[in-house]
Amino acid sequence: MSKRAAIVLLIISFAFVGYVIYGSVARVEIECEVCVEFGARLDCRTAAGATESEAQQTAQMTACGLLARGMDQSIACQRAVPRSVRCTSR
Repeated sequence: MSKRAAIVLLIISFAFVGYVIYGSVARVEIECEVCVEFGARLDCRTAAGATESEAQQTAQMTACGLLARGMDQSIACQRAVPRSVRCTSR
């Protein structure tokens, strides 16, 4: 491969990576902290998303990932009413 082709390929690669990163971050508008109590344990996690619902759901799933053991508990934890939810715009 010639030096010129390598440079062009490198520029295209950087442009693609930049586009992917920008596309991922540009949609983030809301950040939520959700505290979940499950199985006598409490955990609070923060997540961001395009909507409040998306950010809240992601934060609760993350907290439940640490609190629940097994699929049954994980589903039950994700259906539990959070102890607290605090959302802010970015």
